[in-house]
Amino acid sequence: MKVVVVESPAKAKTINKYLGRDYEVIASFGHIRDLPPKDGSVDPEQDFHMVWELADRGASRVSEIAKAVKGADKLILATDPDREGEAISWHVLEALTARKALKGIPVERVTFNAITKASVEQAMRKPREIDQALVDAYLARRALDYLVGFNLSPVLWRKLPGARSAGRVQSVALRLVVEREMEIERFKPREYWTLIATLTTADGATFEARLVGADGKRIQRLDVGTGEEAAAFKRDLELATFQVASVEAKPAKRHPQPPFTTSTLQQEASRKLGMAPAQTMRVAQRLYEGVDIGGETVGIITYMRTDGVDMAPEAIQDARRVIGKEFGDRYVPDVPRKYSVKAKNAQEAHEAVRPTDMGRLPKTVARHLEPEQARLYELIWTRTMASQMESAELERTTVDVTAKVGPRTIDLRATGQVVKFDGFLALYQEGKDDEEDEESRRLPPMKAGDPLKRERISSTQHFTEPPPRYSEASLVKRMEELGIGRPSTYAAVLQTLRDREYVKIEKKRLQPEDKGRLVTGFLESFFRRYVEYDFTADLEEQLDRVSNAEIDWRAVLRDFWRDFSAAIGETKELRVTDVLEALNGLLGPHIFPDKGDGSNPRTCPTCGSGQLSLKLGKFGAFIGCSNYPECKYTRQLSASGVDGEGDGSSAEGGQPGVRVLGDDPATGLPVTLRDGRFGPFLQLGEASTEKGAEKPKRSSLPKGLSPSDVDLNKALALLSLPREVARHPETGEPILANLGRFGPYVQHGKTYANLGKDDDVLEIGGNRAIDLIVAKEQGGGRGRPAADPGRPLGKDETSGRDLVVKAGKYGPYVTDGEVNATLPKTMAAEALTLDEAIALVNAKRAAGGGKPAKRGAVRKSSARKASGDKPAAKKTAAKKPAAKKAAAKKSSAG
Repeated sequence: MKVVVVESPAKAKTINKYLGRDYEVIASFGHIRDLPPKDGSVDPEQDFHMVWELADRGASRVSEIAKAVKGADKLILATDPDREGEAISWHVLEALTARKALKGIPVERVTFNAITKASVEQAMRKPREIDQALVDAYLARRALDYLVGFNLSPVLWRKLPGARSAGRVQSVALRLVVEREMEIERFKPREYWTLIATLTTADGATFEARLVGADGKRIQRLDVGTGEEAAAFKRDLELATFQVASVEAKPAKRHPQPPFTTSTLQQEASRKLGMAPAQTMRVAQRLYEGVDIGGETVGIITYMRTDGVDMAPEAIQDARRVIGKEFGDRYVPDVPRKYSVKAKNAQEAHEAVRPTDMGRLPKTVARHLEPEQARLYELIWTRTMASQMESAELERTTVDVTAKVGPRTIDLRATGQVVKFDGFLALYQEGKDDEEDEESRRLPPMKAGDPLKRERISSTQHFTEPPPRYSEASLVKRMEELGIGRPSTYAAVLQTLRDREYVKIEKKRLQPEDKGRLVTGFLESFFRRYVEYDFTADLEEQLDRVSNAEIDWRAVLRDFWRDFSAAIGETKELRVTDVLEALNGLLGPHIFPDKGDGSNPRTCPTCGSGQLSLKLGKFGAFIGCSNYPECKYTRQLSASGVDGEGDGSSAEGGQPGVRVLGDDPATGLPVTLRDGRFGPFLQLGEASTEKGAEKPKRSSLPKGLSPSDVDLNKALALLSLPREVARHPETGEPILANLGRFGPYVQHGKTYANLGKDDDVLEIGGNRAIDLIVAKEQGGGRGRPAADPGRPLGKDETSGRDLVVKAGKYGPYVTDGEVNATLPKTMAAEALTLDEAIALVNAKRAAGGGKPAKRGAVRKSSARKASGDKPAAKKTAAKKPAAKKAAAKKSSAG
């Protein structure tokens, strides 16, 4: 028996069908080991010795692999064909060696770019050893990220309260977003005018020509800058006689784009399908690992983490055959196309992302795929096919027109484009982020000397526009151009920026939050070298050289750490006042925008003599007056006071992190939005210092509601909770909607039911509330907070149990009613398949864990949490058996 180790259950299932009974394929569920998140995991004093520990379920995975290997003929490590895959194989081998589980059993490493029967069988015939250079590149990258994160983040926490973390690549990507926003803010619109003449030929055909010159001088787009100039040109053109000066028709070709890399796939999926990079990679992973196509499980695209654009010769021939069959021989070029990568630091070891079988047409596989899988597969298939199709043949025509008025000659030009042969355009055209395609239009037949008749002259005012904010697609493109990050990191970097609340997405564009601006300003002021684009790209290049066995990975770390540790040391004497002074200067135009009346934007609007300045408080940065405590003016960075409206005075004597929304019409009390220890919250009235005084009413914000979207009406609605939405059909008792510790819910007596992600606690109607409560009661859930009913996955034919994936307190998990298994971070609950769920539950059962608590224990604990009641007295709680406590805890974690 030969044991094969891969990353995921889906991949294991597909490969197992290809290899047969002589092989046992086991999933490692990604990395089995990681660096502990604590000081000392990477020790520069010990030549960067790294301490690894088994991940959450790493021990059980290693035990299962060790058990399978015992008595086996061979261990085959078949993880993905990149640095990360090489590292996973290395970790498995190291862990098994430490357990002395191999005992002379031969170990082989195999890789395949596609999960098909032919590719897997071919890989098995060409085993190799683990590529230590790839492992070294992984170790260097992992150590660098750790050293930056665990040394720079604490500096941020001490010197810049409210900042979450800093990362080697994420900080540079954040700088790109912030700098683009600053460009937009500094932009000054410039007026310009265009003049268009609508002309008619002798045959009565009309076309448009634009002003391009006058009196022998060329006129550029911005040269006509005032309405007076435009009116003068328009007056002359309305008096002029027009004639064709020249007609030039030139043939042109448009060539197809290469097949997808990771970066271009993410960009096009964002433009055409509206998919975020992380979503694109998740769906592509499913297509790569294998889907059921008519009873056969097969990988239908090649490996999706690559920056190569070449394809295997047999794949190219397969594509040419399908093109000829589907479109005709005219669309097949005489010679197969070859592509090369222009991106900085590109590694072309792998093929482009392409279908594994070109003859597997999107329309034939769509019925076997989920909708988003079908859409992404079609995008990959069409791009791949188009890359090997004939070029489009065009004819571009330029007509120059002269307009004579007295002694003056004015020049106009008309352009047109005609597609003579569509070629690859019959199938695919690449999308663009920030520019529109030229309109393809045909000009009427004309020849030099032909007279033209004026129909009308139009002059139009325009203003130049600032550069657009980055979309996720255009940011990925820019990072690739600069050589920042690798294909496998783009999606994670973007997600981290959003999770840290450094950026937000507005209308599909990335906009920096004030937290992100502050972090970028701090790093540019005190760690500028480490957010420089060239420095980050050069470091990536060194890591690439490590993977090519050209330089030693520890040498790269030594060079980096020598200067980086010195920069960290210099911040020990850094005072908060120094930080504030630097940020006030760097972020001044954003924090203190020009009022437009010539006054000093930093003058305090309350006292009139103090100077506004950035301050740092318990909840982060805010704006305060230099005359504090005499003047208690404060405002948030993003509050309405930024644009000079209102007095900006906060509640509680100048306390930062407080925004006044208005007064409650019913009570006259102020309604405020405040930054709290556990996030933003609303408060009605002020807290009293008198003993025994009633606390002011408060409400948290529902998940997904941004503080910037909260106005007075929304705040009053939230503060009015709980609200009655219906009466129970049997008891006649009220059903209430409210916000709790675990989110919005409806309540009837002691029965609680959580609202779904599409339910709004302020809008939920009576019928929906009754449905939730009745469903909970019929499920025997009295006294428990609402549990996610979950998404049914199907029945395990072996055990006969139904499997469901649910949302738990500590993340999504899958259960068969007997065993709960938490999903790895690499798996998305919405994409989980039945086979993957069965593998997770079986692995958990084999490890002896995951059993749900007894029903009563869960019911009692959950009810208390939902209702907000305090736990019973310590004496009573102490009598609860330890086993029941553990069981209840484990169940609630599910």
